[in-house]
Amino acid sequence: MGTSLRTHAVRAAILAAGLFVTAPLLAGDRQYGPGASDAGIKIGQTMPYSGPLSASSVIGKVQAAYFRMINDRGGVNGRRIILISYDDAATPSKTVEQVRKLIESDEVLFTFETLGNASNIAVQKYLNDRKIPQLFVAGRSTRFEDPANFPWTMGFAPNLRTEIRVYARFILDNHPNAKIGLLYQNDETGRDYLTGLKDALGARAGELIVSDASYDVSDPTVDSQVVRLKAAGVDVLINMAASKFAAQVIRKMAELDWKPVHLLGVGSSSIDAVLIPAGIENAKGIISASSFKEAADPTWRDDEGMKRWSAFMDGYYPGGDRKSIFTVYGYSAAELLVQVLQQCGDDLSRENIMRQAASLKNVKLDLLLPGLSVNTSPTDYRVVKEFRMMRFTGDRWEAFGPIVAD
Repeated sequence: MGTSLRTHAVRAAILAAGLFVTAPLLAGDRQYGPGASDAGIKIGQTMPYSGPLSASSVIGKVQAAYFRMINDRGGVNGRRIILISYDDAATPSKTVEQVRKLIESDEVLFTFETLGNASNIAVQKYLNDRKIPQLFVAGRSTRFEDPANFPWTMGFAPNLRTEIRVYARFILDNHPNAKIGLLYQNDETGRDYLTGLKDALGARAGELIVSDASYDVSDPTVDSQVVRLKAAGVDVLINMAASKFAAQVIRKMAELDWKPVHLLGVGSSSIDAVLIPAGIENAKGIISASSFKEAADPTWRDDEGMKRWSAFMDGYYPGGDRKSIFTVYGYSAAELLVQVLQQCGDDLSRENIMRQAASLKNVKLDLLLPGLSVNTSPTDYRVVKEFRMMRFTGDRWEAFGPIVAD
């Protein structure tokens, strides 16, 4: 058999063996899926650069800046990362349109960090049916950590039920006789919070949850929901609203002079995008959780990972908000993607992209809390799995307590 025929035979064997077989390539051989070449790796995403969730689009801007830094340093294994990022206005139908464009016209290798639970769910079957990686989704539904049913989709941050169960554990340990109220978005992922809370509280759920209120993303305000929660006698509020509505909640609570224990979802814990618009004085004492170092916390002043992040911000995103969870999150997901691409070597097939994403071992990211690392497997698509509680001081988030997990 000639060299060319042997090469094709090896490729065929690798593909036939399935997604997670790690057969090596022949020396000097290279494999490229659509959008990959000797020169570059083309990837795509959608972000809500307009619309009600536009504050979250900082994530995409940070990632574009991070990839510029990587490209200035020679790229990944000598290849530039080419990020195509489209606006979907947080509208799932628009996400479908833009992702189809990315795949069918732009011919990207895979999608990365498309933002929003509903948006990602809208394209999940399309991408999985075509065996296109939907990598490090910027959404936190349990559907994004389900390799049995969606082997081409992988999330990044802890899923919604993990977060809500951490809050439930905090309440049971510190406020065992609480009258709990929950505010959430009226969609599949929002209802994940309610299900997760009831599961975590177990037999006491009916006793402890005195009110739950939902809102639609098209609602102008959530003022009426806040009034209803207060009237129900809630003394521990779990506020899982998106950024715009979370800020409204904080302002309305101040207006009503209502001061329950306030647990705020990590996705809305941005100081710049949520707490400042809500009135910084109104936000003091709010409790949330995070898996990442807080840039404003002097604890990390001499931390090597924080120094690298600060250098990146100085050189590539100087106008960015250093107190924003979106900035930290966007940087960390981009850093992990570079790790996956480095592991891929010269095999940039879609199969190998997922194979490497599902075989991360003890990966330390610059801004993950000490003691946390990324470990994945073909049966475990959870990337970041743990939290630490934190409280807003009026100036910064201050961590307290141990690392906690679902």
